[in-house]
Amino acid sequence: MIINDPNAIEARSMEIIEGELAAMGIDIPEERKPVVKRVIHATADFDYAANLFFSEGAVERALEALRNGCSIVTDTQMAKSGINKAAAAKLGCEIQCFMSDPDVAAEAKERGCTRALVSMEKASRLPGPLIFAVGNAPTALLAIRDLIDAGKLRPELVIGAPVGFVNILEAKDAILALGDDVPHIVAKGRKGGSNVAAAIVNALMYKITR
Repeated sequence: MIINDPNAIEARSMEIIEGELAAMGIDIPEERKPVVKRVIHATADFDYAANLFFSEGAVERALEALRNGCSIVTDTQMAKSGINKAAAAKLGCEIQCFMSDPDVAAEAKERGCTRALVSMEKASRLPGPLIFAVGNAPTALLAIRDLIDAGKLRPELVIGAPVGFVNILEAKDAILALGDDVPHIVAKGRKGGSNVAAAIVNALMYKITR
């Protein structure tokens, strides 16, 4: 039977995901399950049931930040586009991406570094609580780690889900090494993407807005 209603399609998709996770004997803590299911829904990849790592209390800290109208910073316009604008507006959250800003491009060229690095530095100067959703650029994660180590940044959550082959594992390990001191959700290994980063943000927002 073909399902045409979008809400019904999503509901049925989640039922299928829940059933397949159960069939695989995978038990995910309840507070994390909506995030894992949303990522699987976005990718059709059940590997995320095993490779999504949550620091202790990461979901709770993220929900508190969202309720307080935090800024959500992405490393790509694609991730920004994938985050539900209505849900963010309901929470009073702004979604920011500085990758296309002329000043970021000019500074990156002058310094001989990536725009992702400069955009994270720019984001660190935003007021209020911050959530970072990184789905593409490992240098964004490395910049976040350097800013934390320098005492210039204290994010409420770091989503580390860049995809690829160069600097990926090193960047993710840099965030994982923060321990529980800085909340993080990391897609371990090479997998990830802007859609994964956006799906994690959406799953967290939906826990409050739906």
